[in-house]
Amino acid sequence: MLSPAFTGNAQTKTTSGNQKPVRFLLGAAFEFGGDNLAEVYFTDGSVQKMNSGQGGTLFAGGQLRLNKSEKLFLRGSVGIKYLTTKADNAHIRLTRIPLQLSLNYMPVKKWRFATGIVSHQAINLKFDGLGPNAKFTSSPGLQFEAGYGLFALSYTLMTYKDADNVSYRANAVGVTISGVF
Repeated sequence: MLSPAFTGNAQTKTTSGNQKPVRFLLGAAFEFGGDNLAEVYFTDGSVQKMNSGQGGTLFAGGQLRLNKSEKLFLRGSVGIKYLTTKADNAHIRLTRIPLQLSLNYMPVKKWRFATGIVSHQAINLKFDGLGPNAKFTSSPGLQFEAGYGLFALSYTLMTYKDADNVSYRANAVGVTISGVF
C-alpha cells in the first residue's frame, strides 16, 4: 500500500507558522517481489508471473504529529493495490486493500525513517473466466521505510494464505512517492 510514504514539501501552515498537527496524506507506490501466485501463458509463447508482493498502489490517509519538534509522527493510510497482465482478451488481475499504520522519525529536514504494520484485505486473484478465481487472507506484516523528499524506499514482510491454508510470502521491495497537505 501502498505504503505510508515520505513527507514532501507540500505543507499547510497555521497562522502561528507551525505545521498543523493533523495533515492529509496522498501517495502512490510500486512494489516488487513475493511468491508466484499464478503464471499466465500467452499465444506468442511468453509467460507472465503474478507475484504476491507485486503491484501498484494508490493510497490516502492522515499524518498525526506526536511532538512540537515535528520530528515524530504517525501515519495511517488505506489504498488499492493492483496487478494485471498484458492479456488483451481477458482481465486477469490481483487486487488488495492495504491498511497501514507507521511510526515515523525525521532526524533532519527531508529525511524520514519509518516502521509500522501493514495488512492486506480483500485479496482477490481473478482470471476472468479462464480459470477458477482465488481468495487469500493476510496476517499483519511489518514495513520499513527510508526516504528523502517526496520519495521513499520500502521493504514489507507479509504472508498470504489461500483457502487450503497454503502460505505464500508477500514480501516486497517498493518505491513510494507521497506528500502531506
